[in-house]
Amino acid sequence: VSASALTNPASTLRGSEAWGSSISTAGPLAGTGVLVTRPVEQATRQMARLQELGARPMLFPALAIVAPSQPEQLHACLARIDQYDWTLFVSPTSVQFGFAALPADAAARIKVAAVGKGTAAALRAAGCRNVLAPETGADSEHLLALPEFGSNLAGQRVLIFRGEGGRELIADTLRARGAEVDYAECYRRACPQADPAPLLQAFAQRRIQAVTVFSGETLDNLLHLLGADGAKYVRALPLFVPHARIAQHAQVLNFAQAITTAPGEDGMLAGLVEYFSHD
Repeated sequence: VSASALTNPASTLRGSEAWGSSISTAGPLAGTGVLVTRPVEQATRQMARLQELGARPMLFPALAIVAPSQPEQLHACLARIDQYDWTLFVSPTSVQFGFAALPADAAARIKVAAVGKGTAAALRAAGCRNVLAPETGADSEHLLALPEFGSNLAGQRVLIFRGEGGRELIADTLRARGAEVDYAECYRRACPQADPAPLLQAFAQRRIQAVTVFSGETLDNLLHLLGADGAKYVRALPLFVPHARIAQHAQVLNFAQAITTAPGEDGMLAGLVEYFSHD
């Protein structure tokens, strides 16, 4: 597969959200039905890139990103933004919602770090320079392994941009190393309302050959939205996830096959291509 096929998204998404009317019949994923479960605002690029690879993507958002439940706490925290030595962003979504709430000149004022290359790219697009991020990996463990967040952080103040809830590993570890840590919870995740009937029909007609999921919460929501009959279908399909932790969660939920790809959207697409080129 050429590098451009995996890295250049289509400028627009042709056809319907479910089944594009101008799907390519060529490409490494030709004719492969791929279920996309990301929030609507995050799915367009993935859908377009799947179509470029010849796939037949179907969008069924199993996660919604909404405003935080306590915005006054967020704004009070951001009013003190200049008091922090580091601002950490855990995902591209945290960059999107965080910078929507920050002052316009914040990118030039704050010292930023990112969990993964996708988040780092989002920070650079927001105007940040000198973004600190792990060279490999895209999780809390790799970020915490960086020398900048080593064993002695006494006197350091760190602000973590994230959604409501989530893992506590970064904050707990930084506090154990001496830092003072606060959260800027700038969005929350929710289970959307969705009609599963079109997807259930696609399952019954065997038009879906692969499922893609980017978080354990999305996977939980997907099973909830599909109900017992739909869950039986989706558990039998190969599930592609970007982290071993999500794959382990899928195994607990009795998925037949959970394939861990490299991180991010690029890793997910490369994993799909590799799998179906040997299928």
